[in-house]
Amino acid sequence: MRTGDADERAMEIGRYIAGSGATVRATAAVFGVSKSTVWKDQSKLRRQAPALWREVQRVLQKNKAERHLRGGEATRRKFLHQSPSHPPDPAARSCTAPAQPV
Repeated sequence: MRTGDADERAMEIGRYIAGSGATVRATAAVFGVSKSTVWKDQSKLRRQAPALWREVQRVLQKNKAERHLRGGEATRRKFLHQSPSHPPDPAARSCTAPAQPV
């Protein structure tokens, strides 16, 4: 890949993140590159377009601050869609459930 292509991709990715508020993972999927490439491109953006870089950093910092919420939501959806044919393990009791007499 020529340097100009990588520089242009960095600008496109920066504009996409700033405009959409997308995460690094989502951006990588849209552009067909790895998450590492998205991060490397953003470091190039700091020299190329400092104003756009600051906007991208604002979005990425917001996403980083909210990632624990997205992770919890993903786990909740996973267990809501889990098949009822697999009942929970009876040996695994909740900490709040009263102890059963033996």
